[in-house]
Amino acid sequence: MKKLLALLTIPILLLSGCGVGAPSPVTPTPAATKPLTSVTLMLDWTPNTNHTGLFVAQEKGYFAKEGLEVKFVQPSSSGNVEQLVAAGKSDFGVSFQEQVTTARANDVPILSIAAIIQHNTSGFASPTSKNILNAKDFEGKTYGGWGLPSEDAILKALMQKEKADFSKIKMINIGEADQLTSLTKDIDLTWIFYGWTGKEAELRKQPLNMIWLKDVDPALDFYTPVLITNEKMTQSQPELVRHFMQAVSEGYQYAIKNPTESAEILIKNAPEANPELIRSSQTWLSPQYQADAPQWGIQKNVVWERYAKWLVERNLLPKMIEPAKAYTNDFLPK
Repeated sequence: MKKLLALLTIPILLLSGCGVGAPSPVTPTPAATKPLTSVTLMLDWTPNTNHTGLFVAQEKGYFAKEGLEVKFVQPSSSGNVEQLVAAGKSDFGVSFQEQVTTARANDVPILSIAAIIQHNTSGFASPTSKNILNAKDFEGKTYGGWGLPSEDAILKALMQKEKADFSKIKMINIGEADQLTSLTKDIDLTWIFYGWTGKEAELRKQPLNMIWLKDVDPALDFYTPVLITNEKMTQSQPELVRHFMQAVSEGYQYAIKNPTESAEILIKNAPEANPELIRSSQTWLSPQYQADAPQWGIQKNVVWERYAKWLVERNLLPKMIEPAKAYTNDFLPK
């Protein structure tokens, strides 16, 4: 999941019915009578089950029905998703509440328009053989991560809660290394997204103990991932954003109800991924997309506010953000 492609471009195809003989009369639709509007959507990683609803919207023609031709691209050395969406070089993107919060605190004009997954499904994983059951057990162990300041802060918070000594955990940066392989060699625990890496561990028969972030502190039950756009897009082309979100919402609703079929759609669009992993991951993740929310994609102000406050209290943000400006539910289908 960490492996980045330099550039992946997947055009959305307009699906039209073809028959033999005289065509049956049909009622013209906007998508059939007008040229499709081209927009770009930047993914955060290579295609995976976080993105299934997007590929379903492509495959099922939901984008075309809304008058859109969507081009999927991967971030490259020219900048990350948040920078490129803010600059208008991509119309939409897949990001995370962590990045959007940091961007807003630095006056970067992006906002979240949907929560792809309703609750945080990530946490600290360790081989069951290590017998790491709580943060007190982190003492004397080696953590392999990405070198982010937020990792230190979360580990400190977790260990303080258990009255453990943070100075007794060794922190190393494993970068793009395979996390599960690293757990068998150099490290004792790491931060994973269970819907992908956790399911991969099951397939590899590597039993893991999990300490879920959402159980550490309610503030850490943040939205990860989210769909983003820039403020200018929401102000100058609100109908386009609304049409985009209509199609995406239909895609995720289909994925929620049809995990088996949705997995096959993703497999078709992710030839480098392990099909068995996609099927296993999709079965686990489909119920998580909406979870206990009244509607897929909806976001709560309290989730944005408490996470930002948590960061400010630990000096991880230059200033407090205005939560209501970091996200919106206005473009979700009514």
